[in-house]
Amino acid sequence: MKIKTRFAPSPTGYLHIGSVRTALYSWLFACKKKGKFVLRVEDSDSERSTKLAIEAIIESMNWLNLSWDEGPYFQTKRLNRYNMIINDMLHKKIAYKCYCSKERLRNLRKLQIAQGKKPKYDGFCKNNYEHHTNDEPYVVRFSNPQTGSIVFNDLIRGSIEFKNKEMDDLIIRRTDGSYTYNFCVVVDDFDMKITHVIRGEDHINNTPRQINILKAIGAPVPYYAHVSMILGNDGKKLSKRHGAVGIMQYRDDGFLPEALINYLIRLGWSYGDQEIFSIEEMKKKFNIKAINKSASIFDIKKLLWFNQYYINKLPAEYIANNLIWHLNNQGIDTKNGPLLIDLVKILSKRCKTLKEMAANCCYFYNDFIEFDKNIAKKYLCSATQTLHKMRQKLISLNEWTPDSLNLIIKKTADELKISMENICMQLRVAVTGISSSPAINITIYTLGKLRSLAHIEQALNFINCHSSKEFTKY
Repeated sequence: MKIKTRFAPSPTGYLHIGSVRTALYSWLFACKKKGKFVLRVEDSDSERSTKLAIEAIIESMNWLNLSWDEGPYFQTKRLNRYNMIINDMLHKKIAYKCYCSKERLRNLRKLQIAQGKKPKYDGFCKNNYEHHTNDEPYVVRFSNPQTGSIVFNDLIRGSIEFKNKEMDDLIIRRTDGSYTYNFCVVVDDFDMKITHVIRGEDHINNTPRQINILKAIGAPVPYYAHVSMILGNDGKKLSKRHGAVGIMQYRDDGFLPEALINYLIRLGWSYGDQEIFSIEEMKKKFNIKAINKSASIFDIKKLLWFNQYYINKLPAEYIANNLIWHLNNQGIDTKNGPLLIDLVKILSKRCKTLKEMAANCCYFYNDFIEFDKNIAKKYLCSATQTLHKMRQKLISLNEWTPDSLNLIIKKTADELKISMENICMQLRVAVTGISSSPAINITIYTLGKLRSLAHIEQALNFINCHSSKEFTKY
């Protein structure tokens, strides 16, 4: 059997963490079995589907490098095929036209609830042969079996059984001619020869209905695997406050696709105690039976840990190429300044995201205009002598290296009888405008001689323009 899986998102919103994890599992299963992975956009809900959401799905899959072998297919381009199946089902009497009014269905539901019964359609139109005019509105319902059970072996959860009498004759085509989810997905899986359906546990109740339709139209039944939900750290359904945002927001926030993929595969699946997996290792070691049946907890701190690991592990050239997008977003021009790859090497251990790294790159390329008042008050008001001495030594320094810079900083500290901690902070604020940076000798070396001297001059001018009394007002 040629393995074939699919990822079939609805373009009614952005792609979220749970959907992408399902896509990843489906993709890895197909890769491991040397099968095919299909991307299908379930856009049959024309009122809620948007072009923007479709573009976001494609962009997200490409960013994550989850490549597909077939597709993307679109349900809106398969309407003739759906109609052909519907007509055949009507002809074979495995589907029927239902003319029941909304009022009748409302009253039926009220009565069933009052009698303590499960609300469901009573099959009134199945054997009703009243004459109806051609222009009378109707829906098409699938004639669901009312005896026996549907039993399927979920690859994650084991055997699951549903009684047919608990299910009603579901609508497969609406009055306006549009098709319902449970019908379209069955025809799509049949036509695309899908062998394994990996999806969220919220679809478990849809599975017996879909199996019955598949059997009715003579289609093979795929294997099913239903993945548990992802919850917030408070045990509640994942929402925006937990980090449930569109996948591309993670890109915008400075996460690497490798980090997100590695985090997601571990969010409900394990291989011993191993945390870090390359893509090739994932393909080799992934086992669908090792997926946890219980819900997973989303932990942004763990995701940040993965991200910082990959920022330091992946080649600096690759990180620099990804960093450019964030620098452009922050309006940082890298034409005049150090090589970006050099900044990656000195900033990688300090930054958990590329967005944070881009912010830390700012003073290497842009001349800042103002000093933070609180920082200036703490470090610059007593730094005049330090900055004058350092300026003189930097001007006369012939060998511009981290070691030579470190040496003159130590000499200046000894001459002025101040601690290395104090002199480093005074210099740091003077040349960067902030109180946090890589080691000050590395920072000054990377800034370069001209920019470092210019920033020190700016700091001295700032101090001269502010008296001691003015500093105390800060």
